[in-house]
Amino acid sequence: MTGVNGVRRVIFNQKGGVGKSTITCNLAAVAAARGRRTLLIDLDPQANASRYVLGPALDEQKKTLANFFDDILGYKLFPEPLAAYVVPTPFANLAVLPSDGRLEEVQFKLESRYKMYKLREALEKLEGYDEVYIDTPPALNFFTRSALIAADRCLIPFDCDDFSRRALYSLLDSVREIQSDHNQGLRIEGIVVNHYQARANLPLRLVDELRAEGLPVLATFLSASIKIRESHHLARPMIHLDPRHRLSAEFNALYDGLSQSAPQP
Repeated sequence: MTGVNGVRRVIFNQKGGVGKSTITCNLAAVAAARGRRTLLIDLDPQANASRYVLGPALDEQKKTLANFFDDILGYKLFPEPLAAYVVPTPFANLAVLPSDGRLEEVQFKLESRYKMYKLREALEKLEGYDEVYIDTPPALNFFTRSALIAADRCLIPFDCDDFSRRALYSLLDSVREIQSDHNQGLRIEGIVVNHYQARANLPLRLVDELRAEGLPVLATFLSASIKIRESHHLARPMIHLDPRHRLSAEFNALYDGLSQSAPQP
């Protein structure tokens, strides 16, 4: 039961292009492959995570999270539970709460009516999952705040460039504000370096500088690889597309490192 002792992990960065959806889906796929009952929640109106695990089947979905939030705005006497919107994926133990572009249309109304706690409340009633992974849009808006309020762990993807570094400090301030005002149980698990190029000097320098500042840069780096594009195109997370690929090993190692500090139900 997620509301009691399941892991709820949000992958968050206000900057776009850092690989949030890719990391979210691949970690969720690893968890599911390990036998963990896993739920992927896609709060990004672009629905990249949903398409990554569902492929063309996403277009056939009649219910998405947009319907869930519509029901919240409609003040239904007997609203459907969150479980009614869960969709199975082709991968064992992995289900998804899919997104679509209509999420963008309801955002302002949800924000103005202060509905940021509704996702957390719904997750606390949802049974049957050991781990929850939440993908977020590249912004600090209603959906990212809802995710940070609903989660107990925050993983921060990071590209090794100066723009990403400058954005990182603002991001950390945003997370700390949510911790202080809304969710004292939220913990920053670490910063995961993505699109890593071992032969480049800048990534190593930036990582050393971040660690010197006391920031929690994780030991596992995720390599840059064109194979990930094929993974997206075929809607197959890396461990299912090519289990022997370097990225598959890195996603497994990242999951293992995170799991060492995660409570087991």
